[in-house]
Amino acid sequence: MADIPVAAIDALKTATRGDVMTKSDPGYDDARSIWNAMIDHHPAVIVRCAGVADVLSGLSFAREHGLPLAIRGGGHNIAGSAICNDGLVLDMSAMKSVRIDPEAQRAYVEPGATLADFDHEAQAFGLATPLGINSTTGVAGLTLGGGFGWLSRRYGMTVDNLLSADVVTADGKLVHANASSHPDLFWALRGGGGNFGVVTMFEFQLHRVGPEIFGGLIVFPLDQAKEALRKYQAATPMMPDDLTVWAVLRLAPPLPFLPPDVHGQPIIAFAVCHTGATGEQTIVNDMLHDFGTPVGEHLGTMPYSAWQQAFDALLTPGARNYWKSHNLETLSDGLIDAVIDAVHHLPSPQCEIFFGQIGGQTARPAADAMAYSARDTQYAMNVHGRWDDAKDDTACVTWARDFFQASAPHAMGSVYVNFLTEDEAHRVKSAYGGNFDRLAQIKGRYDPGNLFRNNQNIPPPSATTGSNSA
Repeated sequence: MADIPVAAIDALKTATRGDVMTKSDPGYDDARSIWNAMIDHHPAVIVRCAGVADVLSGLSFAREHGLPLAIRGGGHNIAGSAICNDGLVLDMSAMKSVRIDPEAQRAYVEPGATLADFDHEAQAFGLATPLGINSTTGVAGLTLGGGFGWLSRRYGMTVDNLLSADVVTADGKLVHANASSHPDLFWALRGGGGNFGVVTMFEFQLHRVGPEIFGGLIVFPLDQAKEALRKYQAATPMMPDDLTVWAVLRLAPPLPFLPPDVHGQPIIAFAVCHTGATGEQTIVNDMLHDFGTPVGEHLGTMPYSAWQQAFDALLTPGARNYWKSHNLETLSDGLIDAVIDAVHHLPSPQCEIFFGQIGGQTARPAADAMAYSARDTQYAMNVHGRWDDAKDDTACVTWARDFFQASAPHAMGSVYVNFLTEDEAHRVKSAYGGNFDRLAQIKGRYDPGNLFRNNQNIPPPSATTGSNSA
């Protein structure tokens, strides 16, 4: 741990409107805990920022004392980039303001806001933008990696709806980045992760959504999964952009609409969100029932904000998580066989594999329109290892890696950067494809010393990794 004088910590506390915590302070262990319990890092200093001035103070302190730097928004990132060992954490979780301009259909969002915070404010006016599927996720990290969810087929990636950002750069300047001001930085922020600065405000385009949608789950036994996935794949090209259907394979949780004898049994579930006209719901319902003979279903009209929280109970913080992911163009028979086999060998009842359907509007921008490049992805597959006891680490990690390897021949080679784990730095170039070299050049202009490196890192061309100079 860096030897930081007590007087320096006291001076930082005086200069900070929010809280400054070290290992000796009450609440330190809670403050360093993040969503993925496999990440157990001990920062030297945690600065709970109350505003931009605190970000500037914390950033300056990290540079002055040569400390590694981590940026925390929602703390939800699977790789644990929100926290670091023996460094300084800029904790933005108290900066949760969400301001809606209903007439202009704009949202102004601070970096500590979660999806639930965003939806609470935006849905008061019947507005939304494409976000993720777990309401405790931070808006900032989701956005900076690309972002997709139930609305993406209709309205694009989260970054397709980002209009501007206020950014504190490595040299301590606050800049406003959009299509005409710092356009290269704005290009890089839209998918380039936390490599380029600390975003202190996001401006989003909003769209008319809800307040009610047609959605829910329809569940089939695993022995119907092969035929159901084939029919799902065949139906995908004909689905309208206002319909999103994800496929999830796992052991059935004790959902109230499932018979008790199905609980704990291997199943395939299709999660549905339709934001189109009410008259089209019968067509959607018929299509889903053509996939097979369900053992249970819960489909109907519900508030959009409720659907955004539907999976929160399965994704609570504090469990151990390990992910592997591929982008897919299609669901081949070989892939379907591999996933069914993997579900027959789940090492934990919380493990699952899902196919997150995107396509639609996400595929229409050019691959080089912004940092996020995987425009040809139709499904983002996530192998979600999840368990509670550390003694199960080896079994669960091995299971995820084994299926990742088995499914690789059926994948596109690209990957969604927000799904990369702590040990996958070698795949960062795969996340950006032909955009990687441009990102590295922009990194060299805005962060030549690689101060912002506790992430899926894009080093500047002449980086000396470990330097905190900027």
